[in-house]
Amino acid sequence: MLRGRAKQAGKLMVQGTASSVGKSLLVTALCRIFALRGIKVAPFKAQNMSLNSFITSQGHEIGRAQAVQAEAAGIDPSCLMNPVLLKPTDECRSQVIVNGVVYATLSAREYYRKKPELAQEVANAFKTLAKSYELVIIEGAGSPAEINLRAHDLANMGLAEMIDAPVLLLGDIERGGVFASLFGTFKLLKRREQRRIKGFIINKFRGDPDILTPGIAEMELLIGRGCLGVLPWFTPEIDEEDSLSERLRPSAPRKGGEPELDVAVIRLPFLSNYTDFSVFDLFPEVELRYADQPETIGKPDLLILPGSKNTLNDLEFLRSSGLFGHITRLRGAGVPIIGLCGGFQMLGRLVRDPLGVESGLGEAAGFGFLDMETIFEEGKRATQTRVRIGETAARAGLARGAKGLELSGYEIHMGRSFSRQGALPPFAMDAQGSGEGAVNGDGTVIGSYLHGFFDNVDFTSILLNNLRRAKGLAPKAAPALSYADFRRGAYDRLARTVETSLDMEAIDRIIADRR
Repeated sequence: MLRGRAKQAGKLMVQGTASSVGKSLLVTALCRIFALRGIKVAPFKAQNMSLNSFITSQGHEIGRAQAVQAEAAGIDPSCLMNPVLLKPTDECRSQVIVNGVVYATLSAREYYRKKPELAQEVANAFKTLAKSYELVIIEGAGSPAEINLRAHDLANMGLAEMIDAPVLLLGDIERGGVFASLFGTFKLLKRREQRRIKGFIINKFRGDPDILTPGIAEMELLIGRGCLGVLPWFTPEIDEEDSLSERLRPSAPRKGGEPELDVAVIRLPFLSNYTDFSVFDLFPEVELRYADQPETIGKPDLLILPGSKNTLNDLEFLRSSGLFGHITRLRGAGVPIIGLCGGFQMLGRLVRDPLGVESGLGEAAGFGFLDMETIFEEGKRATQTRVRIGETAARAGLARGAKGLELSGYEIHMGRSFSRQGALPPFAMDAQGSGEGAVNGDGTVIGSYLHGFFDNVDFTSILLNNLRRAKGLAPKAAPALSYADFRRGAYDRLARTVETSLDMEAIDRIIADRR
């Protein structure tokens, strides 16, 4: 068992045969396993590409997965854990976040030219982080076998060599061809890179693992590395960051069944922070689903317009897909709507981007459900926020009865929204008396910049009970657990599942050999 504090932090890196094979989940599990042993452990991912991000207490933006991993480790998230974050703004460009703040919006070619400078930022971040911890669990990105990207790599083997880290190679059997993907990945690596791989792990297996024994034995002979475990297929109860998540598959409303409330989230092409809706796992009576076509929306009890990294492009998608007109008709039929961040901006009459901050589209008309407009500016608001629901918002509609309730979350946006005709009723107020979000006259349309809006379980329970009353259903008590307690339990269950499936003694030896 790994114990004690060494002069140099222990290191262990998880790389995968492809995106969405379970790297983030495995790193989260390992952080929890070692934290429960009493070891001071931290996560690290040099370069993350994701529209799911988080704001630390210092106001720095990092990948949501690293915030989750830090929480599993029992520590505060820091920008040191994810020094480079890429947030795609269109098919060719990404906003680049370095050390938690906006660096530039770059094309892939421009980004590659910056790699030497960014590599130094990554090295400095890791060195600083490692000084404060006994062990750092490092997550790769995509696959190390992308041979066209090898010269510019600072996320996989390039990073492993930079910090001298041993590597575990993870493959996903759910996709099929797991032995081919493990073998092919290993063989496409250079000899010195192959030496860094200390073992392989198979993820998402259904059934009797003994069935895999002949294949595992042959794979061990072929690459000269042992199998460190077979992880079973299970549904994670924690936030995921990958756009390939099962949660995001569009679905139509079920015919009948147990759920009392139907909540539809519009799946936008530039959907961001869909983890805002993970909290609905606490409410089994709610069917939360994603829709990207008019025919899959149905007539939900609540419609949600989520965050977007490119509000103007996503508004264009809504129009071209027919969703814009369908949503307008649903609103006319009385369906309540909540918009978060970019979705909030869409609820207004106009969205303007005169400086091309997000796109070159200039401006676009919004739904006009709230009498406001939004203008994009170069400055980005990134902060943790606490607000209290105001009297106007709590009089009727979705937030009825929630007056004075405190909500906490975080903001990440470059737009500024304001009323066109005098004062638009704020949804909530901060301690300084400034309004956050907006609400219409009868409380059936709410907009907010607050990510983590629904994580405030007492408020979400009130909101869902107001939806129940509108359907003639009896209210329900709020869940006994807070969402924070639910997440802690989920980390513990994940850790137990993974720890019993891995050869942890072998993993301890791999870490100890590099200390």
